[in-house]
Amino acid sequence: MTQHRITDDLPSLLAVLPKEYAESIKFANNADNLLEIVVDLGREPIARFIDHEMTIANHEATQAEVDEIVSLVGEFDADNRAGIERTLHRISAMRNKHRAVIGLTCRIGRAVYGTIDIIEDLVMSGKSILLLGRPGIGKTTMLREAARILAEKTRVVIVDTSNEIGGDGDVPHPAVGRARRMQVSQPSLQHEVMIEAVENHNPEVIIIDEIGRELEAAAARTIAERGVQLVATAHGRTLENLLLNPTLSDLIGGIESVTLSDEEARRRGTQKTVLERRAPPTFDILIEIQQRDQLVIHQDVATAVDSMLRGFALEPEIRHRDEKGRIHIQKQKPRSSKQRATSQGLKRSSQNGSIGKKEKPNYQNNKKLSSSKNLVSSPVSLKKVSIFPYGVARNRLQQSAKRLGVPANIVRSLDQADVLITLKSYYRNKQKPVLDAEELGLPVFVLRSNSNSQIEQVLIELFNLTEVTGKQLDLEQINQQALSAIEAVRNGQNWVDLPSASARVRRLQHELIRQAELVSHSYGKEPNRHVRVFQE
Repeated sequence: MTQHRITDDLPSLLAVLPKEYAESIKFANNADNLLEIVVDLGREPIARFIDHEMTIANHEATQAEVDEIVSLVGEFDADNRAGIERTLHRISAMRNKHRAVIGLTCRIGRAVYGTIDIIEDLVMSGKSILLLGRPGIGKTTMLREAARILAEKTRVVIVDTSNEIGGDGDVPHPAVGRARRMQVSQPSLQHEVMIEAVENHNPEVIIIDEIGRELEAAAARTIAERGVQLVATAHGRTLENLLLNPTLSDLIGGIESVTLSDEEARRRGTQKTVLERRAPPTFDILIEIQQRDQLVIHQDVATAVDSMLRGFALEPEIRHRDEKGRIHIQKQKPRSSKQRATSQGLKRSSQNGSIGKKEKPNYQNNKKLSSSKNLVSSPVSLKKVSIFPYGVARNRLQQSAKRLGVPANIVRSLDQADVLITLKSYYRNKQKPVLDAEELGLPVFVLRSNSNSQIEQVLIELFNLTEVTGKQLDLEQINQQALSAIEAVRNGQNWVDLPSASARVRRLQHELIRQAELVSHSYGKEPNRHVRVFQE
């Protein structure tokens, strides 16, 4: 199916406007791109198109003109919306404090047949779908077409709060096909009508426009748990927006803070307190409408939310329709092992102690790297290395990488990794991830403990961070010197000078002192510049 046939009933809307307004819009000859007509008391009326605005009268709108339009449209509901019978147009009113109408927004309603073909396979899958997107992008148009397509084979009921889907009046617009429509007397009662639709009319699919309140989100969950397919829109543009919206986050499972056991936190490589999804999502699929012909699709909302909460968002599916009406689907490409092998840290020259694909260096027995003129002295020239930590504290690894200034990318699975870092106990027991890494030919770095010094030392080895003099950083000695100075100051000494050191070592010393809640400054000139520790 291609997007060709468009029904907008524009003459019906122009008929309620003053003659001068209607003639200006006709003269513009751009009806296909017309979005809305805005009439505000005391201002020139304008017509808004997709890419521009134009004035449709050379004078300010008068109260008589506003009143004339109001008298020709249907009755305004509690949400200040009205329509024109048997059309999809929506007229929204702005009122003053005395409840008199002083402004109107006339939104053009269109039935675009064929707009659903880009996601027709998802709509017909029986899974619940949530549509997100900015106002005017076409959410309701797509929802209306989904209702028509589904109604050809299933029992569909539309909960039409503002009569935008089925149009104004008691008889639904032909664009919804065989779908039945329930109107809502007051917007605040939408959740009750949603439940009533399921209990009284035995639908297989419920279509809902604009879920925006907590009670409506709860009603949607109740409907989904009864086995009814939901197709709905909600306020928001992206999955992240919805996740951070406390009112609507329940639509995608909601979030809560949980405390993990020591063993689970170690296995995940995270802190003990983390955010997790609270419940199964109400909707199975979430679609972000970026443009009229480009969609971002999260096929598994539960997995997408879990991944986002753990700090690595999954790449969604992208679909777009080209100028010829052909649909293109772009899915995430898995990373090949060949791509992993070419990252920094896997291949080095023999001068710097090469780490081949089949070597599995053990940190306890690592040899110091020999000096070379080609030693990396600035992290700016380093390439990113993807690290899979197994049993190693992920937050400490990230902090150490930041402290050393190295581009370490902490990943969640072996197939994304360039190297594996694990603890001695896991390596000795030949845990499955270790065996898998060896089978893939990934380098395995083994730590004695989860301490910061051990983690930083292995990052120095991995990124070949040696000093220009050819000496490797001795983190154990650096830590011991800093801790001794900290202890001396805490015991009453006014200040303590640490030995002269390079800028990299001084940065590590400053970080340790800051963590101890003491003050430090660097004094002197290179190469004798040093750090002094003292109380505030």
